Amino acid sequence: MSTLPDPSAGAEVKAADRAHVFHSWSAQGLIDPPAVAGAEGAYFWDYDGNRYLDFSSQLVNTNIGHQHPKVVAAIQEQAGRLCTIAPGFAVDVRSEAARLVAGRTPGDLDKIFFTNGGAEAVENAVRMARLHTGRPKLLSAYRSYHGATAAAINLTGDPRRWPSDTASAGVVHFWGPYLYRSPFHATSEEEECARALAHLEDTIVFEGPGTIAAIILESVVGTAGILVPPAGYLAGVRELCDRHGIVFILDEVMSGFGRTGRWFAADHFGVTPDLLTFAKGVNSGYVPLGGVAISAEIAATFDRHPYPGGLTYSGHPLACASAVATIDAMAEEGIVENADRLGEHVLGPGLRALAERHRSVGEVRGMGVFWALELVKDRTTREPLVPYNAAGEAAAPMNAFAAACKKSGLWPFVNMNRTHVVPPCTLTEDEAREGLAILDEALTVADTHTV
Repeated sequence: MSTLPDPSAGAEVKAADRAHVFHSWSAQGLIDPPAVAGAEGAYFWDYDGNRYLDFSSQLVNTNIGHQHPKVVAAIQEQAGRLCTIAPGFAVDVRSEAARLVAGRTPGDLDKIFFTNGGAEAVENAVRMARLHTGRPKLLSAYRSYHGATAAAINLTGDPRRWPSDTASAGVVHFWGPYLYRSPFHATSEEEECARALAHLEDTIVFEGPGTIAAIILESVVGTAGILVPPAGYLAGVRELCDRHGIVFILDEVMSGFGRTGRWFAADHFGVTPDLLTFAKGVNSGYVPLGGVAISAEIAATFDRHPYPGGLTYSGHPLACASAVATIDAMAEEGIVENADRLGEHVLGPGLRALAERHRSVGEVRGMGVFWALELVKDRTTREPLVPYNAAGEAAAPMNAFAAACKKSGLWPFVNMNRTHVVPPCTLTEDEAREGLAILDEALTVADTHTV
């Protein structure tokens, strides 16, 4: 793919986009989407010759980077052999993708229901939980994102839920652990864990345990802040679910497949859920794919009773071929181990060093290639650099920080008062240091908005 600048071609692409494409999460008349000409590895570039180090992994999904040759070749080979077939048939590549995923999930999550993405995975997981238990309610955390379809958006805790939430979806939200801004006035990880579990138990008791089908949590909260749970929290939730006959769902759509330096983030905590949702990193988003990994007990519910759900493209051959190639490449090339090593030896130390130099950095947290810098106006009061769900002029300090990153050739992932450091798992140490240097420079802009 050519990397030579071609502004006229870029202008044509942008004009066609503005004429016909309706973009997600956007006021259509207020956006100016960059026209992308190509991508490779940890970089992508536009038609004007600007090249960006992708510290967003697009939507935190290109875990093996852009245009991995083994995955591209696998898609091409599968297209030449069998482009599509209905979900009701047994197909070699679908079976192999399921086997490879099941071989890496924790515990007995050995049955795989394929979807087209993460939101559909969540939709089907909660449907399974409700049918398995015969109960209606679902519990999820306020600081969460689970997708934008009907049930998933109601499970979501962040403000994107608000326009679609009619309070009729059977969802109850609760506070998860977040020591830096503890809703429980905790002063240590141990206190935060104990008080968050007590709060969740109270919520269960007052909602009625016999009415609750499932509790769903992101193993490590993603878009809402890269919130790593304190030691013992997920195990405590597992115990509460077991005690009350509640299905425990872990959402690993963002945190799975190497992102945290393990195949799944749950592996850090020694916890096995009843259902596990995945997407994104399973094939780095090269072809739409997601799924639900199902425990033996829940799978048995549907041995003699049909599961009332399905998708035309469930287990699509091209998507499954890309998943097989992705998982094989990750194993052969040590990509998960690379993410773990980068987090421990380069990104973690490097980001903590930035926090020492910049008064706008309130907290650094994360693991693997899954990090966040929480930016603040005042380190003492911990006032966020911009207000919660800020827009327009109120969001100007974060917008200025993001613009500084892009001007220097780094594409950031910015959400509210945070910048998330979520590059591909294939990032090299030199690329990591390049990104850290750009962040260092851009944070001087954020510093100007502090007190």
